[in-house]
Amino acid sequence: MKRVLARILPALTAVLFMIRPAMSAPLEVGYMPILPDAQLFIAMEQGTFPKDLGAPKLVQFQSGPAMVQALLAGQLDIAYVGIGPALVARAKGADIKVVASNIVEQVSFVALGNLAPYFASGDPATAFSRFAKDQGRQAVVASYPKGAVPEAALQYWLRNRVRADTSQLKLIYQGESQIQESLLTGAIDGAVILEPTTTNVLNKSPKSKVIARGSDLFPKQPGAVLLVREKVLREQPALVKALLAAHIAATKMLENDPAKAAPMVQKYVGGGRLPVKLVEQAIRNSKGQFVADPNLIIPATLALQKFQAETGTLSGPAVDVPKMFNTTFYDAATH
Repeated sequence: MKRVLARILPALTAVLFMIRPAMSAPLEVGYMPILPDAQLFIAMEQGTFPKDLGAPKLVQFQSGPAMVQALLAGQLDIAYVGIGPALVARAKGADIKVVASNIVEQVSFVALGNLAPYFASGDPATAFSRFAKDQGRQAVVASYPKGAVPEAALQYWLRNRVRADTSQLKLIYQGESQIQESLLTGAIDGAVILEPTTTNVLNKSPKSKVIARGSDLFPKQPGAVLLVREKVLREQPALVKALLAAHIAATKMLENDPAKAAPMVQKYVGGGRLPVKLVEQAIRNSKGQFVADPNLIIPATLALQKFQAETGTLSGPAVDVPKMFNTTFYDAATH
């Protein structure tokens, strides 16, 4: 028996050595420093984020496509990301499920002082054409990269709501921080943006105007969502249950107590450089948009994917949208 144990123990020790670090590795959580990911920030600051595997490792991204690559590489366990990139990641084989919604109808189209008057009077369909004629150049409009919800919302508005001549504008693609800088320096004429960038730009550029808000751009548009890897769902259901409880509680705080939520969110949004009062104002301006129920965004996600397929911006094959969602944890937490 001693000889048998002598042969087995080294191998068993090696196996345990390999397993233990994997089991004790912190959760990798991907996010962007934007208001639509506010539930994560509140959970972190309140200490309600699940700690089963120790403090989570937060991984910051500046764009959805970068987070898609991380998901495909297996680098993230959890992600707070736009539904557009989520569709792309799922289409390319990422083993992910949407377990909660973060926010809906968050995108706004803001025009600076040179462009805004063309929407204030006259047919909105000709606003860009009239601007180009008067200014001797195309209006420059910034958007998130192709595949992101803001880009899809802008395209839907231009094509189906305003029916503008898109040849009369120049569309460029930037990340959130780049868009804000471009707007505040006047390097562009307008952009589709999220809070708190919308509030910040309106405060600092008095002649800027919100031309179209979320429901005007793309009715019932889904925004950021909470993704969890299928392996985590299978192997750590208690952790996911705790994650959903924290998410739902944070959503209620954002809707009902902006003053309490603002200092916690401010630490993460925009690198912590924005005043707390501005962040609080942005949360208040988003009243009614913080929605945690994933069931509510499935029809709009189907509509979004259909539109992206029609416009040729769908990256990869169409996803079976209902199968991309796992609503059981949310349903159990609210019933």
